[in-house]
Amino acid sequence: MGNKEFEAKRKKKFLVQSAIWYVFLALLTYFLPEVMLFYVLCGAYDVSRNSHIDGRMLYRYFFGNGVPTWGLSPFNILMDIITLPYINKKIYQLEDLPEECQQEIKELIEVVKAENVVDELSSRAEKIRRSMIFFKWYGKNIDNFYTVPAFHKEYKYIRTIGISTFNKKESTDEHYGPLRTTLRVLYNINDINSQDTYIKVRDVENHWCESKMFIFDDTLSHQSFNQTDEARYCLFVDFVRPSKCHFVMDLFVKLVATIMQKMNHIFYSSWVPLK
Repeated sequence: MGNKEFEAKRKKKFLVQSAIWYVFLALLTYFLPEVMLFYVLCGAYDVSRNSHIDGRMLYRYFFGNGVPTWGLSPFNILMDIITLPYINKKIYQLEDLPEECQQEIKELIEVVKAENVVDELSSRAEKIRRSMIFFKWYGKNIDNFYTVPAFHKEYKYIRTIGISTFNKKESTDEHYGPLRTTLRVLYNINDINSQDTYIKVRDVENHWCESKMFIFDDTLSHQSFNQTDEARYCLFVDFVRPSKCHFVMDLFVKLVATIMQKMNHIFYSSWVPLK
């Protein structure tokens, strides 16, 4: 499927989904106003965790690509409560995480450094604006044309492993991840020398030429930029949120996995999958 055909299909799907959502909101407001009020309050708290809130951000959250995050906001708030006293820092440093989690992340990075990831993916990704390949999705191993045995290892914390590729002069819209059962690690694989390739979360910009690793809560509004003439390859990892009761959080992640095993195309519809 070409880029133009892919974009047209994506826009058509978005319009249909938006129409269905507006009808649903109208019916919910009319027949169950108390439930609607509860969701509005949860959503108001959830979106308030961002920086520089304006009308555009609110529209995206309540009516645009943030709708799945709004729909899951009561569950996400529950996750913030269950993980106490580990307060959601929103943006993390590696040393903020449990030692065992740090070691798993470091191990993955060493694997990526040892593998010829860019060489293996470049021929398939070079003509695609944004592509994604998953090796593990919510704990389930995914078989692809490219196999890295270490990516299929059983980990205590790590649940999703992928690699995203942005071609030259390619950026995302502002968007929100759906769930706070996990936190996200991004690690830029290829060396970047320009300040014009970075990710922005809240009011923080992480330029890959300055720091190859970035850890954050992806239910916050975030946006990735590649304004250079070279491709950008990022390791994409989700891990179970730190908690005093790890097994409880892991149960929630497994529950989510059961529901979402075949739904990653919904949340990554802007990326072309490499298989």
